[in-house]
Parts: sequence; structure tokens; C-alpha cells
Amino acid sequence: MQNRLLAHSTPLILALILLAFVAGVALTGDRALARMAAETLVRVTLVVGLWIFVGNSGVISFGHAGYMATGAYCSAWLTLKPQAKALFLPDLPVWLANAEWHVFPAAIASGFLAAFVALISGAAILRLTGIAASIATFAFLAIVYTVYSNWEGVTGATSSVVGLTRYVGPWVALAWAVAAIVAANLYANSASGLALRATREDEVAARASGIDQYRHRLLSLVISGFFTGVAGALFGHSLGVLNPDSFYLGITFIALAMLVVGGIGSLSGAVTGVLVLSLLIEALVRLEQGITIGEAALALPSGAQEILIGIVMILVLILRPAGLTGGAEFRLRARTPRLSFDQEQTTTN
Repeated sequence: MQNRLLAHSTPLILALILLAFVAGVALTGDRALARMAAETLVRVTLVVGLWIFVGNSGVISFGHAGYMATGAYCSAWLTLKPQAKALFLPDLPVWLANAEWHVFPAAIASGFLAAFVALISGAAILRLTGIAASIATFAFLAIVYTVYSNWEGVTGATSSVVGLTRYVGPWVALAWAVAAIVAANLYANSASGLALRATREDEVAARASGIDQYRHRLLSLVISGFFTGVAGALFGHSLGVLNPDSFYLGITFIALAMLVVGGIGSLSGAVTGVLVLSLLIEALVRLEQGITIGEAALALPSGAQEILIGIVMILVLILRPAGLTGGAEFRLRARTPRLSFDQEQTTTN
């Protein structure tokens, strides 16, 4: 019982870390930092959603940006004003063209649509194992990107869809990030999560024990797809604009990089990787724009951000192959009961 309580202390610790991060940014009053904090917490929701599948199954997925795109455009279809949809998305069905939902139920609906797409795609992809499954997820991403880049009347194709309500600030993003962390922890400590990690450690032994690998992988992908879809909706409503290029290779590799740098073996690693790389990216962006120290101006050359991030990732993987957290979770420690003096004497005798 005590071990289960300690396991569930992880989301509490992570939530407090994120709360301190948002509160610290809010105290500065810097709008640019507030925007960075919101983007970081949206990434937390995305990477935690990705971890629910990748971290528990051990299968690297390149296709989650496709679920993110599904959620982002679903939210746009539901929340954009009818006049804007008539201009940018003229081929939407009448009921969808006239819909004007509040952003919160739209985010929920976006998550469920992404989860449904994950169920359909996963039913086929997860019959494969190992590198074949990973390649299939990349093929799925390519299909989604091609469809969204060419379905002009429904997605706007390569033209940007603008006019989304920009309601996602640091506190809204924090609430969703904490919800994703709690859900991820609950799944990881559920019977399905434990069974799935058993297949990750030793697939043959798990099958011999009667564990249905396919069923548990599919369930984790559906839950993962839900939060990835919500992250897509949050992404759109934080920027106010959508474009298919935002949901392709760039976001795919940065999400996987954050997961690997932090530690793919733990939920704490997923959150740590997002915070560390997001803060590093923000610092390098500001250095590229130039900073003034006394009378001297310091600025990095354009493009140095990507090079330096790549170097940092290489160093982390060389020095800490299991990530910054080493695959360990942030947990409260159990107190070891100490013997009283009388008990010690009795034990000695």
C-alpha cells in the first residue's frame, strides 16, 4: 500500500515543479516569457502523451504529430466563426461549417477524434513489432501530412488557417499538462501499464505469461492519441494560426529529442526533457537576437540554435545514455522505521 502511495507522489511532485515554473514566469511580468511558458506546457502535454505509448511499450513512434494535427484542425473546425470557415474552409459539411463551440469542449472533442484515429491506425500498425512498427508510424505521419496539405476546402491545404481564439496562456496550459501527467501516471501503474512494460522488457517471457501485447499496446496508443490531440488543439489556440507544416518533421523530432534527453524510461524524464530543452531553446533564441552586456553587444550567428541544441543532445546521450533522470521517477521516500531503545535491547537479548 505504501509503495502505491509513493508511486502516486510522482504527479504531485511534477505538478509542483510546473506550478513553480509558471509562478516564477508570472512574477517577472514578461510577456515573451509568458508566451514561452505556455508553449513549454503545451509541449509537456504533447511529450507526456507521447510517453504514455513510447515509454511503456518501447516502440518509437514517429506518427504522433499526425494525431496532433488531427486534434488541432478538429478544434479549428469547431471553434472558428462561420464567416471565417466560409472563407478559409468552404468545403466543410453544413453542420460543421455552422458550428461555433466553446474552446474547452472543442479540445475534449479534438482529443476523442485523435483517439479514434489512433484506434483505427493502431489496429493495423501495432500488428507489427520493432523497427517495422516505427517505420509504419512514419508512413502514417506522411499520409496525414499529405492529406492535410492538399485537402484545400477542408484544411486550407498549405495556406494558413487564421482567426483561432488565442485563449491558451500559461495557466490553461498548466491545467492540461497536469491532467496529462496524472493520466499518464495512473495508466503506468495500472494492470495494463504494468503488463505493457513487461512486454517492453522481455516480449517472449511476457507472451509466455499470457499477456496480450497487441491489446495493451493499442489501449496505450488510444490514451496517448487523446492527449496528443488535445496538445494539437492547445497549440492552435496558443498561436491563433494553423499550417500543416507545423505538424510534420520539426515537431516530431523535437518531441522525441525531449523524451530521449529527459529519459524515455520515466514520466519524470519526459517532463524534465521538455523543461530543459525548452529553456535552452529560449536562451539560444534570445542570444541569436542579441543581448547587451554593459557597452558590449553579444549575438550568436543565425542558425547557431539548432547546432548547439544538437551538440547538447549528443553530449547528454554520451554522458547519460538513459537520459538526465536515468529512467528514475521523482518520488517521496519512505521513512524507515527506527527501533526504540527498549526494542533494541529486546532484539539484542
